[in-house]
Amino acid sequence: MSASDQLIPLLSFVLLVSAAALQGLAASGHFPLRDRGATSAFEPGRAVLFGSIAITLLALIAGTGAELRLTSWSAVIIAGGFSLLFAPLVLRVFPDRFINGAEALIAFPATTLAATAMLIWLGTRCAASC
Repeated sequence: MSASDQLIPLLSFVLLVSAAALQGLAASGHFPLRDRGATSAFEPGRAVLFGSIAITLLALIAGTGAELRLTSWSAVIIAGGFSLLFAPLVLRVFPDRFINGAEALIAFPATTLAATAMLIWLGTRCAASC
């Protein structure tokens, strides 16, 4: 792949790592887990929290694997590092009501899934034509 062909996969990877980092930052604000008002053993907030962490982690692993087949490992490390570096600054753009609610725990994993799907699709398209 030429350098211009690596731009879309690299930007998709930046989106993937940024969304995963934002999800991690948003999820870290949802601890401690104990809700004093909850009386049942099953708490839907707990399922959303841990489910979103699991989905994000799996999407990050799959997306990174797909990205490593499309670009060089040095580009992956640099792009991922910049994404992690700027994630706290990007998080400040979102309102506190969004970050502190379940919306962030749903939106950021959905973004990681979309970026992973795009990377896998680009990988299969490249495998067929490259």
